[in-house]
Amino acid sequence: MSTKMLQTPSQTVGPYFAYGLTPKQYGYDFKNLTTNILESVLEGKEIITIKGKIFDGENKVIPDAMIELWQNDGEHNFFGRFGTGSESDSHFAFQTIKPNSVDGQAPFVTLIVFMRGQLIHSYTRFYFSDETELNKQDLVLNSVPAERQNTIIAQKKDSCYEFNIYMQGENETVFFEV
Repeated sequence: MSTKMLQTPSQTVGPYFAYGLTPKQYGYDFKNLTTNILESVLEGKEIITIKGKIFDGENKVIPDAMIELWQNDGEHNFFGRFGTGSESDSHFAFQTIKPNSVDGQAPFVTLIVFMRGQLIHSYTRFYFSDETELNKQDLVLNSVPAERQNTIIAQKKDSCYEFNIYMQGENETVFFEV
């Protein structure tokens, strides 16, 4: 006899992730499962810092989101996690290596946003403002309308790349269905 399975109803993704995934953000005295410093001991690689904030539809900073970062430099995979409430000004920050072009794609970093009120997490990626020629050839970036591409380009400022995420509104970041 076969039983028809029904879909389980959705629940919001946060803020319940904090206890186990970003304990520092909420003052818990637990060790984080992963870190926001990803560069390890790779010689000859360009170490970069990625910083940004997450904004709601009213351009207010979201202080209790969680960001997961994934990147591939062609040789290694990197994964990190950071809670926006871990710093007093509610920014996220990752220290990693700058990714290479892999399989004809421009260098990019994938980010997953978890936050209160979302029924499912949001996926985006960002490209680097100083990779203009490779960005022009990237199929995923060029599938985004030209007037929206700036929402997924991290701007280089000194030795840091700044990438702000806008969840709604005029500057809404492009999110991808994965």
